[in-house]
Amino acid sequence: MLYKIYEMKNAAMWPARFWAETTDSFIKAFEDHSFFNMPYGKLLTASNAVVERTTRLFDKPSWNIDYITRQGKTYDVCNQVITRRPFCTLRRFAKYSGGREQQFDDPPVLVVAPLSGHYATLVRDTVDKMLEDHDVYVTDWHDARHVEFSEGDFSLDDYIDYLLDFTRLLGRELHIIAICQPSVPVMAATSLLATYKEECQPNTITLMGGPIDTQINPGLVNKFVKSRSIKWFEKHFISTVPRYYPGGGRRVCPGFIMLNGFMSMNIERHHEATLQHFNHLVEGDQDNAEKHRKFYDEYRAVMDLPATYFLESLVSAFYEHQLPNGKLKWRGYKVKPEDIINTAVLTVEGEKDDISCPGQTKAALDLCPKLPKSMKKSYVQKGVGHYGIFNGRRWRECIQPVIAKFIQKHRNNRLKIK
Repeated sequence: MLYKIYEMKNAAMWPARFWAETTDSFIKAFEDHSFFNMPYGKLLTASNAVVERTTRLFDKPSWNIDYITRQGKTYDVCNQVITRRPFCTLRRFAKYSGGREQQFDDPPVLVVAPLSGHYATLVRDTVDKMLEDHDVYVTDWHDARHVEFSEGDFSLDDYIDYLLDFTRLLGRELHIIAICQPSVPVMAATSLLATYKEECQPNTITLMGGPIDTQINPGLVNKFVKSRSIKWFEKHFISTVPRYYPGGGRRVCPGFIMLNGFMSMNIERHHEATLQHFNHLVEGDQDNAEKHRKFYDEYRAVMDLPATYFLESLVSAFYEHQLPNGKLKWRGYKVKPEDIINTAVLTVEGEKDDISCPGQTKAALDLCPKLPKSMKKSYVQKGVGHYGIFNGRRWRECIQPVIAKFIQKHRNNRLKIK
């Protein structure tokens, strides 16, 4: 029913979008006319732009990482597919010069993007900055609506399966960065590799703003989830994909539900941003208008999540606190973080993070009592919220250098696996 109501709403808004697009074409055809340089003309132009964006359905954004600068030299970047699974594509961003791939002695880094409603392109800035000195891979999760129904379901166990397979594929020199939600499955996968003494245990894992222990310093998200039962979420957040999509019949948490949840947490800020965008357009401030468009083109592009994975993640992180309470299992096998002795662990938190509040991610360090103190580090970035941990100026100038230094420090000093 949720999906039907959503698509009926989109159909009802189509005339407004058509009018906005038609008006926009008319304005562009006569943009040199004096009317459009007068106050009423500018108001019409700005209003039309806001209506168009309000009624638009935002597709998956492109990665748009075409080149990087390394030690003063520019290299082209090629987006390669390493392996493709039903629910995820493992990508690599290779550096090229003169049409040939350039081989550097860079540490391989797997950036595990969150599977929480937005596309993996949300971590574009993370990948872009890490590319300067690292060989970067990323998990590009698929929209469950477009995954063939015949591929079956996707659970938290499946998520951990993917991470185990990708880690084994990329080899024992790997470093992993988990952004937000993946912190729990990355910790689980690393623990399993340690327990069974596999050679491909990662050199380091960096956990950024993740819900390792949501019992600590609970914020708005914690309180919202805990004030409702899992049955409530299943009733109000889960819907069935319509039959005319490849994933028709699959139960999902629709992306539009997640987007409404994201925006409702800071609804006044989003309303203010829309008003400012309108004013920038009226004033002809195209630079700030473009910044708004760039952010919201990404923010409003959302994807459906497999229902089983979504509900299991809530139970694991918010209701039963399975990882910190020693109750997390993968396919019946207990996950034991205390077995981690070869992988250095770095936690990164934002002082103003209201999604994974400070202290929740740092808790991962206490779950590794056998890991030497020299291989554990926590970092809190002042003045940033959740998004600012992995995107923007503070990420580039403050946080990324900490991660790069940590990776370099622990690149070759792993304990011998016995």
